[in-house]
Amino acid sequence: MFKLEQFVDYVFNEIPSVYLIVGSTFVFLFMGTLAFFVRAKAAERPINAKRIILPPLFMSTGAFMFLFEEFRVPLAQVIEASLVGLVFSSILIKTTNFEQRDGNLYVKKSKVFLIILLTLFIIRLIAKFVLSSSIDVGELAGMFWILAFAMILPWRIGMLVKYTKTSTMN
Repeated sequence: MFKLEQFVDYVFNEIPSVYLIVGSTFVFLFMGTLAFFVRAKAAERPINAKRIILPPLFMSTGAFMFLFEEFRVPLAQVIEASLVGLVFSSILIKTTNFEQRDGNLYVKKSKVFLIILLTLFIIRLIAKFVLSSSIDVGELAGMFWILAFAMILPWRIGMLVKYTKTSTMN
């Protein structure tokens, strides 16, 4: 753990924040593109409760970042990020639906999903550049993780509810 703390200290104290912001933007662009392709591919396979529950469970491991001082977020910003995540999750919940094919349930392909993903990317990019002048890079990373988790967890719970209702109807 000590070496990891040294590494985190080095990254946030020695690397100029502009490089961290630009680098994390490219990583986010890559991950967003990957998420789109994974979602498109997932729509070709039948859905089940396990495939709905596992993503937020895997993402929850990211909370370990808050063990380090650089990523800790004040309570007011935790609430703000959570509320923004909840707003985005409500859009995802409304636009995620299932269809019956070949005796299995599938996530319906949605053109809106790409628009939502691009909109989230643009909003996140603008917010990152605006907020990076007043909020430390690590704290900003913590806020965006909270926002993402506050978006994905309710979305997946909503998906599970819709999945359960749809699967019991058939």
